[in-house]
Amino acid sequence: MFDGFDESVIDVHDASILTRTGGAGGFPVLLLHGHPRTSATWHRVAPLLVAAGHTVVCPDLRGYGRSRGPAPTPDHGAQSKRAMAADMVQVMTHLGHDRFALAGHDCGSYVALRLALDHPDRVAALSLLDCIPITEHLDRITSDFATKWWHWFFYAQPELPEQAIGADPERWYRGDRDRMGEDNYQEWRAAIHDPAVVRAMLEDYRAGLTIDADHERADRAAERTLTMPTQVLWSTRDDLEDLYGDPLVIWRPWAPHVVGGGIDSGHHMAEDAPADLAASLIDLIASAIDGSSP
Repeated sequence: MFDGFDESVIDVHDASILTRTGGAGGFPVLLLHGHPRTSATWHRVAPLLVAAGHTVVCPDLRGYGRSRGPAPTPDHGAQSKRAMAADMVQVMTHLGHDRFALAGHDCGSYVALRLALDHPDRVAALSLLDCIPITEHLDRITSDFATKWWHWFFYAQPELPEQAIGADPERWYRGDRDRMGEDNYQEWRAAIHDPAVVRAMLEDYRAGLTIDADHERADRAAERTLTMPTQVLWSTRDDLEDLYGDPLVIWRPWAPHVVGGGIDSGHHMAEDAPADLAASLIDLIASAIDGSSP
């Protein structure tokens, strides 16, 4: 897994970030994983991007996998998307990348969105996977959403989620060794058995419904939009289309020139459909480099 990649821990302001880096000299691409995965989720996509000539950076988000962050805070700010986005900016600066393409999946997509809004000068192109803004979900709550996405609200409760997950992490998260690949599976398994990682992952959700949502509302009030080439992709065997129809309609007020579409996969598209995902990312990056529309 990640043959030819270097692995290091990069210290940032108040966290230490496990980082995998591959490729040399090509346009840099930063890939951000979701919950409850680690950077290993990209093990099938990253080599394809390197083969296409890119430098690829795959970090574990703070608190996830083998990265570490500060203790939780009452306002959940220690695990906010703004804090995690600032980590990633520091990681890329440390590696010498002033501008880069950025892709995030699931919870990592919210870190990517925050990074692009807070540091637009650093992001040459943005790909958001299985994502609409948190506040767009909250403004559209229905019984169908609450039934399918109940975990958002359960994870926001104090202490109970830690107890439930800790009783049997593998039964709770139900990883699939064959679909994930053995090394990715074992890295995921080690992470979910670490109570500190589980706590950090839950704090990510608690931040989402509080401080992160407040930051998004401030963005909307200020009419901030994504000005870089932006792509939104979603898994057609997941439920985003079932809940909302065309996600691009929801995204246009945030990114007027957004493009994208569905990918034939389950929720973890980097593991289920790596070739299709890599091809979409490569096309987006090429459009950003040559200045054309994606």
